[in-house]
Amino acid sequence: MNSKTTGIWFVVAAALAIAVFAVQRFHGAAAANGSAVLPQLRAADVTAIRLMPTNAPEIAAVRTNGHWFLTTPLYYPGQATAIESLLDSIQHLASSPRITAAEMREHNNVEADFGFVNPQLTIVIDAGDQRWQLAIGNRTLPGNQVYLRVIGVEGASVVDADWLRLVPHSADSWRDTSLISMNQKNFDWIILTNGSKVVELRRNPTNHLWRMLRPLQARADAERIAESLQRLQTARVLQFVTDDPKADLTQYGLQPAELDLWTGGASNVVTALHIGKSPADDSTEVYGRREGWNAVFKVAKDFVAPWHVTVNDFRDSHLLELTTPVAEIEMHGFETNNNFIVRQQGSNDWAVVGEKYPGDDASVQSFLKQLTDLRTAEFVKDVVTPPDLPAYGLDNPRRSITLRSVAGDTNSTIVELDFGTNQDNKIFVRRSDEDSIYAITAADFHRTVPDAAWQMRDRRIWNFNSGDVAQITIHQGGRTRQVVRSSSGKWSLAAGSNGVIVGDNIEQTVGRLNQLTAAAWVGRNETSPEWGFDPGNLQVTVELKDGKKFTVDFGLEIKQLQTALAAVTLDGERWTFEFPPVTYQFVLSYLTIPANVP
Repeated sequence: MNSKTTGIWFVVAAALAIAVFAVQRFHGAAAANGSAVLPQLRAADVTAIRLMPTNAPEIAAVRTNGHWFLTTPLYYPGQATAIESLLDSIQHLASSPRITAAEMREHNNVEADFGFVNPQLTIVIDAGDQRWQLAIGNRTLPGNQVYLRVIGVEGASVVDADWLRLVPHSADSWRDTSLISMNQKNFDWIILTNGSKVVELRRNPTNHLWRMLRPLQARADAERIAESLQRLQTARVLQFVTDDPKADLTQYGLQPAELDLWTGGASNVVTALHIGKSPADDSTEVYGRREGWNAVFKVAKDFVAPWHVTVNDFRDSHLLELTTPVAEIEMHGFETNNNFIVRQQGSNDWAVVGEKYPGDDASVQSFLKQLTDLRTAEFVKDVVTPPDLPAYGLDNPRRSITLRSVAGDTNSTIVELDFGTNQDNKIFVRRSDEDSIYAITAADFHRTVPDAAWQMRDRRIWNFNSGDVAQITIHQGGRTRQVVRSSSGKWSLAAGSNGVIVGDNIEQTVGRLNQLTAAAWVGRNETSPEWGFDPGNLQVTVELKDGKKFTVDFGLEIKQLQTALAAVTLDGERWTFEFPPVTYQFVLSYLTIPANVP
């Protein structure tokens, strides 16, 4: 056997001796019975951590005012989650079991063999006045554990090696990759420079609505701003390009930047972000830089795209947003019968001023919702003066809507909207508290704005107890059929009426007719032939035991809605409405006269 072979076998024997020593003495102990390596360490109290790998640059970070910052090899905001995950793992390290100083002395070269002479990693942790220094040695066989020594403490530990995966391979692994880090409640202004354009947005501290201050005074789109900020907050750095403080920023499109975004509260800047051009090899990315830091990085272009828009894209396209409950609605128009006031009485009751009938809460709420849902089709003119108004029909508006927070109080106006002329299927609109003129589509106007007070009438037509019904008379096509209810509640055909009926079906239909409610009002005291009310059409009369009668006439079918127009007489007036579709299907099925029945 030559000397080289002898040397190899000597190394193998030494390694086996260490392995046997570790396995026999330590491997059989359960981790659950192990003791904490650093029993006094609390991750939440740590103020600094320093990692010194044998063959890699040192990495250090400090915690200041609750925020982590890298200090070596560069100064940059740290990634709290990554740093604190490592600290938490170190806090919970358990020796399984400990190797005493006496046991280590029993074996020659044990520190070298365990890897403590030249440790693969040294960690220094500070927490107030306390400091711990850890030397991480070799892995045990088969490699799922590692030898660890706390400098200044006798002996060593064998700990699970899985926590080492949390040790960063470079400083970039601990760098904060967010573009902005902020709580949207901590700031109330945004300044955006997009080329030569400057947009300033400010949030009202009372109602929290955003307004544009520059380049013009206007309401801002709070929903768009919130969504754009949310996207920015979820964006992450894809790659750090350079940290050179003398780097030529012009090559990245960052001097001047193509986009600057500043946010702040009062006079304090919360965060600032600068966005440049795309790399030559990838148009889906852009260069970026955070104010106050040298680092230039790459980020996905989609996350900053919402800020590369025109001024009008930041304006609120809604005509209004209600932050105060409405108690009164006043409408004016060209014609006298278009002028009316609807006032709230109680929590859910409304009255149409000057009319006998009550107002309809559902109709009022539907109108207010449609009004707040109205979207601007075009920002027509930013600043107008009185001489400009006639060109848009706003000197004598076609319709005016005034919303008030207190019924009967003209000083409690929330907003007044004036609607002007219709040009190119667009209707001009102006708010009394703004200088701008907007345009909405004619379809949106006609769908939203009522023409007359009667459209706000309570849609409940009648209400009776179905058990009080004595008979039903049906007229259709010059024929008549009557169904009567006996004292025991059974339905049958009256004398002279032919055909077949099912009493349960009649009863179900009566149960829907007894609280008849219009789907929508169509007309008041109007008899347009287009509505299809002919003498031979279906007519249903419900008669109660006390002789009261409730009659409804049916006109034109509205097939797309599976219903028809209907008419009733209320308070001596003829009212036309859309019949509720489901109830109409019951009427068609059980309260009509079949064509083959005489």
